[in-house]
Amino acid sequence: MTIISWIILGLLAGAIAKFLLPGRDPGGLIGTTLIGVAGAFIGGWISARWLDHPITKNFYDGATWAAAIGGSLVLLIVYRILFGNSRD
Repeated sequence: MTIISWIILGLLAGAIAKFLLPGRDPGGLIGTTLIGVAGAFIGGWISARWLDHPITKNFYDGATWAAAIGGSLVLLIVYRILFGNSRD
């Protein structure tokens, strides 16, 4: 997959992560979107590095999506723990 497809995947993964973890985010829409893109990259890297499941070149592979969404969820949870009270 190209960098553009990873960014698109990250945007969609961030939206899905936000849907699965509703609530007020410290970064708003832009912060959540950037977390989704970073989560897609990190989830793909973890999947290829430690889970022995290299990311395929197919955009529609379920494992690729699961890795991206999982990475986005983890980053969103960590972000909320670290900066959750910054907008109160």
